[in-house]
Amino acid sequence: MRLLSAPAAALLLLVSVIAGCATRSSDSGWITLVDGTPRSLENWNAIGEANWRVEDGALVADKGKGGYLVSKNSYKDFKIRAEFWADHSTNSGIFLRAADPKKIAAATSYEVNIYDQRPEPSYGTGAIVDVAKVDPMPKAGGKWNTYLITARGSQLTVVLNGQQTVNVSDSKFGQGPFALQFGNGPKDAPGGVIKWRKVEIKPL
Repeated sequence: MRLLSAPAAALLLLVSVIAGCATRSSDSGWITLVDGTPRSLENWNAIGEANWRVEDGALVADKGKGGYLVSKNSYKDFKIRAEFWADHSTNSGIFLRAADPKKIAAATSYEVNIYDQRPEPSYGTGAIVDVAKVDPMPKAGGKWNTYLITARGSQLTVVLNGQQTVNVSDSKFGQGPFALQFGNGPKDAPGGVIKWRKVEIKPL
């Protein structure tokens, strides 16, 4: 049996560790954090009480008092591509540049919303809560959708299913991890299911 040199063995170990977590796509710099396989959960820190699991090729939550999956790395300028399925009653979103990774909220990050039944619809699906409104609000419930989000300096753009919903300049939050949400509805009513089929990020 041929033995590996110490440097070669160390390199092999490093490659094995990386392969078990986030994977770099051949599509020019995109890093895959969710791909519908069980290892998708390894790329996040879970906070809250959502029942996150991998099911039928997607990362899913549909019960609990609400929770988040927070990326293990911090990002400044980036693009995010996310494929998701939402129910009509789903309260979810993608939180960008979180200032406190243990307390995710719209007040401490940019919340790109997924919430068709939000009581104030101008900050519902397609909007960035308390930063950029949508009118009319697009609907995501009952189908697969794709978000393309770009954060470059103070410029933030959001594209939902090929339609730009946000193009705004805001400098409150400059860097931080991002998070995926499972939330409750109005008056803490149970929220609808959220499914993430693919989530990728590309540092800029």
